[in-house]
Amino acid sequence: METSDINRNDDSVKIIAEAGINHNGDLDLAMRLVDAAKAAGADVVKFQTGNASASITKYANTADYQKDSTGSDQQLAMIEQLELPFAAYIDIKDYCDEVGIEFATTFFDKDAAYFSLQNLDLRFCKVASGEITNRPLLEIIGSSHLPVILSAGMCTLEEVEDAIAVLRENGCGEITILHCTTEYPAPKDQINLRAMPAMGEHFGLSFGYSDHTEGIEVPVAAVAMGARVIEKHLTLDKTMDGPDHKASLEPDEFALMVEKIRNIERALGCAEKTPGDAEQKNRAIARKSIVAKRDIKAGDLFSEDNITVKRPGTGISAMRWHEVLGTRAIKDFEQDEMIIL
Repeated sequence: METSDINRNDDSVKIIAEAGINHNGDLDLAMRLVDAAKAAGADVVKFQTGNASASITKYANTADYQKDSTGSDQQLAMIEQLELPFAAYIDIKDYCDEVGIEFATTFFDKDAAYFSLQNLDLRFCKVASGEITNRPLLEIIGSSHLPVILSAGMCTLEEVEDAIAVLRENGCGEITILHCTTEYPAPKDQINLRAMPAMGEHFGLSFGYSDHTEGIEVPVAAVAMGARVIEKHLTLDKTMDGPDHKASLEPDEFALMVEKIRNIERALGCAEKTPGDAEQKNRAIARKSIVAKRDIKAGDLFSEDNITVKRPGTGISAMRWHEVLGTRAIKDFEQDEMIIL
């Protein structure tokens, strides 16, 4: 299976539109989410494959946000209503290829993992935050030798380290860690965005951010802090039934987020402090030179009484002020004339 770099070929931030289960079990809606992701400028549209009964017991309760959004207190029943058959994802992948956007999926059980890896021509594997302690699944993912994007919501640093170790033991090479706060929507005062670069530095890995906050400020800020991957939920309508719609962006909002991220990327530039091309033409205009404060006769001593600094900066730099003071004029100078030595 061919591997590829997680980040875009042009080294810009990889933006993942997380369609997830926002298709509500409707293939047509899934295709429309692909269209929306493409139109909004996302690099990837990602879904979720799984068989609910293979990964959720009948005793599992819904999270508070899921219960608030769906009215269901049984997680298995809720997810079963939102599933698509495995074969549908082949159609979705083919449609992604047709419209020109990368397809990706997160899987939650062994059967879904094997199906996805064998049939969907994935360019990377995504580990959901809830699966970071699922050793059997991590072993399958690691043994695929694909690049991995690892979400770290709800995790301690030690749990992230353990998951990385399992992936490495099974042959995984490239890993990108996504900082994440697992709540829908996530309160902004619990995002702790500073943990993102700190985690990347700790493990010596590329890092990014999976966002569940309302709005677009936090993922844009994450890019300014060095995120190489941004994941954000996409929906066609936040008022639709389903657990994740409320914490998702609608297409226009997603497109605005992409625009702002690309603007921030351009503004980040390089780490070298040097005048940019756009500045060069303004240096002489904005800076100052040493000039005659009044008319000066040849042989006069330059002093604060007869010289000053004014624009433009095409003459002797004002930084040479003390070098010029006390020397003698080599010729007559009119007021505002550039001093020469």
